[in-house]
Amino acid sequence: MRAPRRGGVVWRHFGDARATLMAPQLLLLQVAHPVVGAGVEDHSNFRAEPWPRLIRTLLSLSTVIYGGQRAATDEARRLIHLHAEMKGTDSTGRRYHALNPEAYHWVHATLVKGPVDAQSLFGKGMTDEETEAYYREMRDVGRVWGLKDHHLPPDWAAFTAYYDDMVDNRLECNESVRNVLDELSHPAKPFRLLPGPLWRPFARIAAHYALLVTVGALPPRLRDRFGLTWSRRQERALRRFALGVRLLMTLVPPPLRITGSLAIAYWATHRPGTDPAARRPLGAS
Repeated sequence: MRAPRRGGVVWRHFGDARATLMAPQLLLLQVAHPVVGAGVEDHSNFRAEPWPRLIRTLLSLSTVIYGGQRAATDEARRLIHLHAEMKGTDSTGRRYHALNPEAYHWVHATLVKGPVDAQSLFGKGMTDEETEAYYREMRDVGRVWGLKDHHLPPDWAAFTAYYDDMVDNRLECNESVRNVLDELSHPAKPFRLLPGPLWRPFARIAAHYALLVTVGALPPRLRDRFGLTWSRRQERALRRFALGVRLLMTLVPPPLRITGSLAIAYWATHRPGTDPAARRPLGAS
């Protein structure tokens, strides 16, 4: 039950700036699980406060990956406590609980897969050896989050088989999926005092590229299930955008590609009000 080691493959790739481009797609995949979707619909303020919700998610993930062992363990406990009371009945009459192992594992699985897909789309991709090492470390992250060994496929091949089966047989188009797509199409202002005329041009650009990456990177069978269209023109636009990101990132030294995540993790573990016992150097064991 170890947090990622400093300089390891998860450390290098999970918080890569390119992986953040996949974040909207990961959210969409997560809420497509019926348990997660129902929990978000009933217990989340995502629609009312999407930006604060995003910031809290980044703080949490960066703490677990880059905050060191003590901070990662404390954050995992906090998440389990937070989700313990999130239960109810969805719109079809199915009962759900946020700590349902299948749903909890699926959220972890999307976080495993996202950075790998980001490296494939926006970079040169991981080698087979890197991917196996990355998955071994992410299995440890799953254990930190409270998942048991029998919930976690033993290797990358088994993981991809599990992932494909979930896409084929478990994910659905629900109200939370529609809400996420609507928010991506019409992103809210990051703060209320920002004038609408100033935000709208940026919102149009952000919506265009967020949807381009989110929809384009979805498995085609899932696009069909969600009623999303995808054309050759859109595919070419995605490839051009991916090439631009790839060329731009060649100018950024690898250590600088994760500085945003390191800064977030440092702030999360040292901000006022944080338990001093949980404050450890980044990457501490």
